Amino acid sequence: MAKVYPQTALSPSPSSSSSPSSSSLCSETETETFTIWMKSLIYHTNGCTIFDSNGDIVYRVDNYDRKCSSEVFLMDLRGKVLFTIRKKKFSILGGWEGYRWMESERSKKPSFGVKKLYRSGSRKRNQSAVCEINVGFERFSLVKMDGKLAFRIININGEVVAEAKRKVSWNGILLGDDVLSLNANSQIETSLVMALVTVYGLIRRQM
Repeated sequence: MAKVYPQTALSPSPSSSSSPSSSSLCSETETETFTIWMKSLIYHTNGCTIFDSNGDIVYRVDNYDRKCSSEVFLMDLRGKVLFTIRKKKFSILGGWEGYRWMESERSKKPSFGVKKLYRSGSRKRNQSAVCEINVGFERFSLVKMDGKLAFRIININGEVVAEAKRKVSWNGILLGDDVLSLNANSQIETSLVMALVTVYGLIRRQM
């Protein structure tokens, strides 16, 4: 774990060809920093472990010996389920839905939906987006960045509300491509961001 969560300093974001409003996190809101390790702490099996800025585990997904499961659970450190994430059975485009847990009961209606986008010759609002996210009446896009798992979540105004990229240690060493630094602002709920991270990991066959 020491290799995954050393003392760190985030490297500056590379320049982007996108508009200034989408090139960095919204500056008017508070930002939290997390470390994402695309491994479960249970014998380093399939899953995901998420640390806060103090190095404490705050979220986890444990898939054990299964990979790319059609149903996974986002939990807190103590194992309390926060979201059930399910792959839609009859979705040709690879859709996922997230169901929030409240007081040990799972909601009957999905709290969010994620649809994988496929590029075609048709015109699209955001050609770099790989997923479309619906949270109630709100819409977001998940945009792939340089790197195996790096991404941004952008709102309908083109503002970045969360960004994950490969982690750099305090002495400038680039960690493995399964270790990411995630910055998320208060525009979007933290546990929801982690649920979306989980979906993207499943889409990329990383857990």
